[in-house]
Amino acid sequence: MRFRTLFGIIPLLLLLATGEAIAHATLDHAEPRVGNTVAAMPQEVTLWFTQKLEPAFSTITVTDAAGRRIDAGKTRVSGSQMSVSLRSGGPGTYHVKWRVLSADTHTTDGNFTFKVGP
Repeated sequence: MRFRTLFGIIPLLLLLATGEAIAHATLDHAEPRVGNTVAAMPQEVTLWFTQKLEPAFSTITVTDAAGRRIDAGKTRVSGSQMSVSLRSGGPGTYHVKWRVLSADTHTTDGNFTFKVGP
């Protein structure tokens, strides 16, 4: 009897553990892609997440190698996607920093770089 009970509880515990692991919005993909080199400065950076985002509390900042902001400052959010327009910039490495609040009220943040040039 104990053996059957154990096998009945294990799937329930796995389900609960999996539910907690996917509770936060995580970065699914980005354009420009994380770590990618592009030929010309993109007009915007767009990020896609695994959950719907709360627009008032989700932001993207983009800086150049010297730490100067090159984003337009107004992050746009639609569902699980957010983007920000960029000012013109030359060749170099650019740093993208994001912070989001998902619909389940959990915040996550992260960063990555992309390069412009040959």
